Amino acid sequence: MLYTPPIARLVEELSKLPGVGQKTAQRLAFHLLKVPAAEAHSLAEAIVEARDRVTFCVRCFNFAQGELCEYCMDSRRDPTLVCVVERPQDIVALERTGEFRGLYHVLGGAISPIDGIGPEELRIRELLERVRTEGIREVIVATNPRVEGEATGLYLANLLKPLDIKVTRIASGLPVGGDLEYADEVTLGRALKGRLDL
Repeated sequence: MLYTPPIARLVEELSKLPGVGQKTAQRLAFHLLKVPAAEAHSLAEAIVEARDRVTFCVRCFNFAQGELCEYCMDSRRDPTLVCVVERPQDIVALERTGEFRGLYHVLGGAISPIDGIGPEELRIRELLERVRTEGIREVIVATNPRVEGEATGLYLANLLKPLDIKVTRIASGLPVGGDLEYADEVTLGRALKGRLDL
């Protein structure tokens, strides 16, 4: 045994976090042992509080502290415009742009047969119900630009178009500061198709 049992347990638990390997877990554990006790307790309390108080919004499935998330409760947002994302974290990225003033719908992932995730594992049924009952005029598909995200977007478009609403996909292209020579063909093709007037 390399560590006393409490340290070994702390390293083991930290190594279960996504992106945290054994070495990083050890560094984090040793850091937490060096900080003042109040700081370590504050971190532990924040984790427990988040687990106890954060739930999913009953309308869009974003993280919430009550029945509805902050976006669904905001009367200034356009309820006829819904942006579909894979995870709650994606909402944060979209909100940072300051460009979107509609509502959201979190699918809970993307269609991925290799991972055993089919349409029935996602919150697609709930999205269709919202479209039928909430007067939604446009659904923006903002799934990630991977094979799974693209497949999910096409699947949603096929379900939504017969409901007589506008279905759009976020544009994708070159990142600011990127070089053309390093871009793949699909990204360059999309950048050309999604071009804007100057």
